[in-house]
Amino acid sequence: MPRVKAAQAGRQGPAKRRLAEHFAAGEIITDMTKKEWKLGSPIGQGGFGCIYLADMNSSKSVGSDAPCVVKVEPSDNGPLFTELKFYQRAAKPEQIQKWIRAHKLKYLGVPKYWGSGLHDKNGKSYRFMIMDRFGSDLQKIYEANAKRFSRKTVLQLSLRILDILEYIHEHEYVHGDIKASNLLLSYKNPDQVYLVDYGLAYRYCPEGIHKEYKEDPKRCHDGTIEFTSIDAHNGVDTEKILQV
Repeated sequence: MPRVKAAQAGRQGPAKRRLAEHFAAGEIITDMTKKEWKLGSPIGQGGFGCIYLADMNSSKSVGSDAPCVVKVEPSDNGPLFTELKFYQRAAKPEQIQKWIRAHKLKYLGVPKYWGSGLHDKNGKSYRFMIMDRFGSDLQKIYEANAKRFSRKTVLQLSLRILDILEYIHEHEYVHGDIKASNLLLSYKNPDQVYLVDYGLAYRYCPEGIHKEYKEDPKRCHDGTIEFTSIDAHNGVDTEKILQV
């Protein structure tokens, strides 16, 4: 067998993951701090999990104006576990506020982490995470605007995205899947843009020690194919420059 083909044959794709079953509106889940949250209607579904409207538990049903969402996946799936580790290490509300004050920003486009936990349903275990609710994504807005943004809009978006990347890189992470559909507008303030979905985030510099440049067959092609760098196609995800 030629050497190139042998190398390709040794590469493994991502493991097949289970999908989450549907949760009914009104179901109560309890996070690790014993705070109770009530689920509302589903508003989205990804490759492995579902997203529901959510609010703190009360006698009222969760309305369409709910301030939070909950992301739910089977507990043995990897993406939400990875995302949670990022949020727990780098996206607590007090961390984000400290950065905003220190850098004199009006806001920072990193979602705030409000809680997480495990929930059993029909004998199966599910992992969940509570986060801020957002509005439309830039991909939908771009397509609705005849696939054009003004120069002013592009420059403003670029500055805010650079703020986000500076923050997550300073907190030892790379995002791993930057694209327009992962850039969402704030639900309450549509002038603000946030980078979401840290399921492929990677801690490239734990404790200040940069991980070596290394090809990992298990991580080949991670991310969205049309935006993936050549190095990422080879399974390398430790370089900040690959995110820009």
